Amino acid sequence: MAIEIAIVDDHDLFREGLKLVLNQVDGFHVKFDTSGGYNFLEVLPQQEFDIVLMDIEMPGINGIQTTEKALQVKPDLKIIALTMFSDTGHYTRMIQAGVKGFILKKANKFELEQAIRTVCHGGNYFSQEILQKMAFRNINQAAWYDQLTGREIEIISMICQGLTSQEISDKLFISVKTVETHRSNLFQKTGVKNIAGLILWAIKNQYFTVR
Repeated sequence: MAIEIAIVDDHDLFREGLKLVLNQVDGFHVKFDTSGGYNFLEVLPQQEFDIVLMDIEMPGINGIQTTEKALQVKPDLKIIALTMFSDTGHYTRMIQAGVKGFILKKANKFELEQAIRTVCHGGNYFSQEILQKMAFRNINQAAWYDQLTGREIEIISMICQGLTSQEISDKLFISVKTVETHRSNLFQKTGVKNIAGLILWAIKNQYFTVR
């Protein structure tokens, strides 16, 4: 069964190109596309979508507001934000609104397909370039702060900066196996299943903010 996709973006040329690309992917079908959030919200109660690709900056009602209202109607709706580097100030707000990931508008077909399939199957997806723009912020008042060890806080910081287990191992002078153990403990404590999910958790719990 095809993955049914909706595209909400006010740039007509970009939207038409995106629709053309996605419809060429085996198992994908762009069911609906629109230039505005209001149009999307109007059809949402009568339509079912597996994935929504949501622009952030739109006239009338932006992607943040559209996402919030859409999830009030259908809480299980899976939304991926379409973004540019100039949108960095909106990353945290979009995640708080309920998106499952971010994909840069300049992404290639392979990454776009990967993002859609990952989110459709219950995961979270963040472009690696976006993750690299995220900066760790240690907040003593965070609700989970006393439930993570000092070493776990160090490691989640480095994960958020895009470091691999080997790179973390080299920086902290511990074995890769030890890093993997700490990472597994973080997954267990936070209830996530992958690195992207851990990034999402860290943002929601204010462990780091965007630059």
